[in-house]
Amino acid sequence: MVKATLSPAVPKPDHVPDALVYDFDYYFDPALLENAHDRILQIAAEAPPIFWSPRQGGSWFMRSHDATYKASRDTDTFSNGPFPFEMIAHMNAGKPDNQKALIPLPITIDPPHHATYRGPLQKPFGPKAMLALKDNIRALAIELIEGVKADGKCEFMTAIAEPLPVTVFLQLFGLPLERQRVYRDLVAEHMHSPLAHDPQEIQRRLRRVAEVMRETILERQAEPRDDILSMLWQSEFDGRPANLHDIENYAVMLFLAGLDTVMNGMGLGVRHLAMHPELQEQLRADVSLIPEAAEELLRRYTFTVPPRFVARDSEFEGVTMKKGERAMIFLPAADLDPSEFKSPEDYNLARENKVHIAFGTGPHRCLGSHLARIELQVLYEEMVTRLPTFRLDPDKPLTFHGGNVIGPNQVHLVWDV
Repeated sequence: MVKATLSPAVPKPDHVPDALVYDFDYYFDPALLENAHDRILQIAAEAPPIFWSPRQGGSWFMRSHDATYKASRDTDTFSNGPFPFEMIAHMNAGKPDNQKALIPLPITIDPPHHATYRGPLQKPFGPKAMLALKDNIRALAIELIEGVKADGKCEFMTAIAEPLPVTVFLQLFGLPLERQRVYRDLVAEHMHSPLAHDPQEIQRRLRRVAEVMRETILERQAEPRDDILSMLWQSEFDGRPANLHDIENYAVMLFLAGLDTVMNGMGLGVRHLAMHPELQEQLRADVSLIPEAAEELLRRYTFTVPPRFVARDSEFEGVTMKKGERAMIFLPAADLDPSEFKSPEDYNLARENKVHIAFGTGPHRCLGSHLARIELQVLYEEMVTRLPTFRLDPDKPLTFHGGNVIGPNQVHLVWDV
């Protein structure tokens, strides 16, 4: 068992029935850190559809597919931000840009403001724009795989899973590639260690992210290029031109999301392939199966746990919740829900129902889903066609990290040369 220090258990609120309490620390649960999705399968099988955990300050978890789906679409009850947009805008009024509270856009604001800020990103992250990147993604994947092929081994996360999506993202966003390590270390600190629930601590971390990008942000204002930062500077919001605060708000969200999430999906998918040589052979024999194979991998190993905040005292699916409580959208458990998927523990390439919610649903559905799908499919195709049958190194067992993005810390692969 992986050693982990559970966060302190907080007292159960009076309105939470004993029957809905399930002890789970989504950062430090020992079984999660040892084998993430085995633990999530256990939770999907035995925890209530909606449960409350006393860890990490106390949170609701939407565990079932039905509860997750409904909560994701109910933005009146479940807000994406701890404070309303209007409240933050009022606090920021009259302050200089470098003193305003950062609001990661558009992910932490709800309709109707959400549409105003998501709109400029719809086209650059749409299917057509992302498909245009496919050849570049493939060339980079080939370069990375060929770079380790003769070694007969690699630590997949650092050799391929990290540099592939990170390089694509930095190019798309217009950030300097030579600072990749600085960016990744900052994101890892932000994503994989629990944030203090103090909003001031959250703001300090977001401000550090904004500061490391400020030079490039200002350069794109003065000298626009063909990248997303430049495009955002040329956008308008409710009729007013973009300002530095707008661009920093976008930048912290895109930076954190773009540099962390899909690499964890790659690690989980390649781990499964390494454990199942028969699936590798099937895909080598018919690469046209890879899109379907990738979708079932996304279902079987969903990896994001988006937070929500209860916006009002309410009763949701028969459960009493109070304003200000945190509610985690437990997507990995939803996609392993036995009431939605027959034998959810089985990876079944022929599964009829592969309609997962790995990218979420509702207005906050993942903006980068089209890009992620292309990256995953290209990666799997190049891995099975360019490498001999690869397997996990038995001398280097995997461990996992929890948090809002679940994934392997390292994936050591070996193959015959």
